Amino acid sequence: MNQLADIPLSTPESGTMTGAQSLVRSLELVGAATAFGIPGGAITPAYDALMDSTKVRHILVRHEQGAGHAATGYAQATGKVGVCMATSGPGATNLVTPIADAYMDSVPIVAITGQVMSSSIGTDAFQEADICGITMPITKHSFLITDPDDIPRAISEAFHIASTGRPGPVLVDITKDALQKETVFRWPAEHRLPGYRPTTRPNSKQIHEAARLIAAAERPVLYVGGGVLKARGCAELRTLAELTGIPVTTTLMGIGAFPDSHPQHLGMPGMHGTVAAVTALQKADLIVALGVRFDDRVTGRLDSFAPHAKVVHADIDPAEIGKNRFADVPIVGDAREVLVDLVAALREGSKGTAADLTAWWKLLDDWRARYPLGHEPAPAGRLSPQEVIRRIGELTDDSTIFTAGVGQHQMWASQFITYDRPGSWLNSGGAGTMGYAVPAAMGAKVGEPGATVWAIDGDGCFQMTNQELVTCALNNIPIKVAIINNGVLGMVRQWQTLFYGQRYSNTVLHAGKATDGKAAEGAPGGTRVPDFVKLAEAMGCHALRCETPEELDATIEKAMALDDAPVVIDFIVHEDAMVWPMVAAGTSNDAIMAARGIRPDFGDDEE
Repeated sequence: MNQLADIPLSTPESGTMTGAQSLVRSLELVGAATAFGIPGGAITPAYDALMDSTKVRHILVRHEQGAGHAATGYAQATGKVGVCMATSGPGATNLVTPIADAYMDSVPIVAITGQVMSSSIGTDAFQEADICGITMPITKHSFLITDPDDIPRAISEAFHIASTGRPGPVLVDITKDALQKETVFRWPAEHRLPGYRPTTRPNSKQIHEAARLIAAAERPVLYVGGGVLKARGCAELRTLAELTGIPVTTTLMGIGAFPDSHPQHLGMPGMHGTVAAVTALQKADLIVALGVRFDDRVTGRLDSFAPHAKVVHADIDPAEIGKNRFADVPIVGDAREVLVDLVAALREGSKGTAADLTAWWKLLDDWRARYPLGHEPAPAGRLSPQEVIRRIGELTDDSTIFTAGVGQHQMWASQFITYDRPGSWLNSGGAGTMGYAVPAAMGAKVGEPGATVWAIDGDGCFQMTNQELVTCALNNIPIKVAIINNGVLGMVRQWQTLFYGQRYSNTVLHAGKATDGKAAEGAPGGTRVPDFVKLAEAMGCHALRCETPEELDATIEKAMALDDAPVVIDFIVHEDAMVWPMVAAGTSNDAIMAARGIRPDFGDDEE
């Protein structure tokens, strides 16, 4: 996914220019077609130079957090490096959340920030913040540039670091005087990064040992994460799965790496994963982990996770291997190259030695049949949030890109929409950032303008970053936003229902005051603040509201027909819907609940 691959690292000098002009020229050379940001004092020279560029489109957002999430959505949808820009001090610190989000989910973005004059650094000058220090734990690397001569090299190396190895965010902080001073533009002939040498080619001995374990396993599972998507190894993953007949689970960040509709796909593992996926990992005798990090949301209580399984763990980041779970066969390398070599090794060694998985699949199919994904019906006349999301998925085509906020609606969107294509599902997995969906959808639509992009958002998440709909309306970015409006912070309310005695402390969002001074009801016709239809219309969007099951399909179809501006649909759903299955935090995956209080009965399958 390295977008620098076709760009020469040596270009002729182009005369004297300012550091700001050098920055823009560098962005042009690395192929940065779009940048999201907001100008301010320290970075104003760069914005002046941007006016003269015909290659870099700048999109003026309404909040720097929106710029960062838009850069992430752009990168996730296109595979290219996303770019965001902000000024010093609060402008830069407003990027901290999206930088942390990109770091947790291994997304390649470059954040460019202005900094106070170099002579003022360390004096607590106006709008000074040590953004390099602040973001040190959440970036792959950071550059503080005080000399304009260093700008081309910093930009070239930032894009290289962000897009190679395990992708991630890189910060380039440039002082105002470095942007203002003159320099002679020189593009670097090579990257000088002696400590940065990602390992992409896997060790052949480890590959053959992994192939031996796969051939011998009786209850193997492929545990697949976002690393396979980033390595563009989805075709190779399917080849491996179909060659071996091994069941596949895909994490929240790995959704789309293997078709949901494929008969070997068990679904998502983890806290809100399918019973079949969670239990398959628990009962496995071999887990082949590809581009995953054994996150706590997947493993549950770590000491009880997959107690009988040997582990083959392949990841491009050696720090992830053995971090949470011991790997019997550790493989450092690019996921696609690992898959290619594994397939070759299995084909080379297949002489009738592969284990018979018939008994394993009999168990898996039984679990799938007994514990399919489902949900409780909504009260009469009310909308079910799961059904809303299901119908959106069914009424859109395979080319649609979905982004999601964080919470119940995120889990339902991962469960009730079928994802058969890589890059069709974008979300904030590791950081769990509320407010991600709308700006990420904006970035995805900019990167893939021919695709239909839906943001599945909650009313809580939507109120954090909905101002970016103004950006979309003014820049002809016609995304579609489905607000799953239950009037509460749904996931926290679910925990309060199950574990806090139904004490709903500070999770009600719609409690405006009715004319009689009482708290307004959240039911259809009740007062809700804000009115999302009026708010969306005020921001230049088409706005629709759906309150009953009878209106559902027609509302979605009307939204699909509108493409000249963003569309916002306020789906008024009931507040008591729950996300099932569920493994409570800190408990064993063996304690999975298929529904409220219902523990699956595996009978004689228990070990």
